[in-house]
Amino acid sequence: MMNDYRDSGSSERLDLQTLSAYVDGELPDAAHAAVGAELERDPESMARVGDWRAQKAALKALFGDVGNEAPSVVVLRRPHSRMHRMAVAAGWLFVGVAVGTIAGNLVPRALRSAHEPPTFARRADIAYAVYAPEVRHPVEVGAQDEAHLASWLSKRLGRSLSIPSLQEYGYTLVGGRLLPGDSGPAAQFMYESRQGARLTLYVAAIPTDETAFRLLRDGDRRTFYWVSDHFGYALSGAISEEKLRSIAVDVCSELGGRPESWSESSSDSSR
Repeated sequence: MMNDYRDSGSSERLDLQTLSAYVDGELPDAAHAAVGAELERDPESMARVGDWRAQKAALKALFGDVGNEAPSVVVLRRPHSRMHRMAVAAGWLFVGVAVGTIAGNLVPRALRSAHEPPTFARRADIAYAVYAPEVRHPVEVGAQDEAHLASWLSKRLGRSLSIPSLQEYGYTLVGGRLLPGDSGPAAQFMYESRQGARLTLYVAAIPTDETAFRLLRDGDRRTFYWVSDHFGYALSGAISEEKLRSIAVDVCSELGGRPESWSESSSDSSR
């Protein structure tokens, strides 16, 4: 009975222990299917599941697959009070701050690559890793509302944005979403091929204005990024570098950039 999966403090939502087990794939098949059906009628719990899956994807993208190693993050299940929920939220904030601090302190500046990717390129790479695999909610606004999507994100970023067409490369627009940038909002547009492969274009305002065209590698993901008129652009995908570069050149040109100023061989950074 579905009452077995309800939080004792609420008759409206699935309990956190069950949701966590559902996300981690720890429920028996019948229970997993029952919870999935219940989530269809519980938008709040569905949103929570989506957030947890995004956190897992982001951590995997940052640290890779740890296999059978002991987990470095402990998830506290079934918090019964507001204080427990606040503690869990504070724990996630601490993890985020700690990861950034440790990563920055452990790597001496002298040993860092001369072409270390800027923050916006790293954000674009992680955003692709988090949202490209998403099945139910890959975007906030779908392609059917393209005009609204362009208007909304243009207003939030403070600049008129156009959404490039990638039809000639076999990719159609899925939609887009608003994301946090380095010092303000950023936009992500997602495209998909008939085979289900996805590309994302990340756009954010940045303080510098160089014209370098560079490549960030991270596992099987590739991100070509560049800066034009104080805006950073990053095209990410898990396709060949040659094809992704060709698309990036056309996207840059369509958005008013000057790809002819790039050298034939772009610099790259690997992570």
